[in-house]
Amino acid sequence: MRTGSEFTTIMARDGHEFQAWLAPPPGRPRGAIVVVQEIFGVNSHIRAVTDGYAKEGYTAIAPCLFDRVRRGIELGYTPAGMQEGRGYVTQLKQEQVLADLAAAIAVVRNSGRVGAVGYCWGGKIAYVAACNLTLACAVVYYGGSITQELQKQPKCPVLYHFGERDAHIPPSDIDKIKAAHPQGEFYLYPADHGFNCDQRGSYDAPSAALARERSLAFFAKHVARPEA
Repeated sequence: MRTGSEFTTIMARDGHEFQAWLAPPPGRPRGAIVVVQEIFGVNSHIRAVTDGYAKEGYTAIAPCLFDRVRRGIELGYTPAGMQEGRGYVTQLKQEQVLADLAAAIAVVRNSGRVGAVGYCWGGKIAYVAACNLTLACAVVYYGGSITQELQKQPKCPVLYHFGERDAHIPPSDIDKIKAAHPQGEFYLYPADHGFNCDQRGSYDAPSAALARERSLAFFAKHVARPEA
């Protein structure tokens, strides 16, 4: 039985072996949550986010999606790190990312229903996963380029968090997503891109706290197993 968070090796259907940060809950799992990384890899921040969901009673897992390029990629929140991370993203095919997410879902499926949450690039991937994989729900934090994926509809409930001052995602993009997915739950915060990450200059504590509260309520509604 796992007693603490650790990296574990899992395998996608195409035979690709990769790492994932797996965090067990303190007691019986309420369900499971797949945490989808930013362009900075499964770094200390994403591991902390994953551990945070585990403390809320979920089996949480963060697959290392950059392992398709090279193992062990952890980047800092600097212009150089951003440029490097974007380079890794361009080397990945969407079907590979979905295969790795499907493998992560399979690992935690025995904990109950599975939801996903993604940040930045991971927000877009969480949307793509909601359209293509079997999930109970998905939470999207400032997912850029979702407008390129609107030809497909999510197959599960989706909650969206966006920042009013996010220059990467203009209001017109949010309007397009709302028009394509009117069933979605949308929230706008007086914050910039990356407002959830306490390692970034754009961190906004009140917005992050409110978004987390809403995300936890969303997971409690759609993922958590009914109380006995």
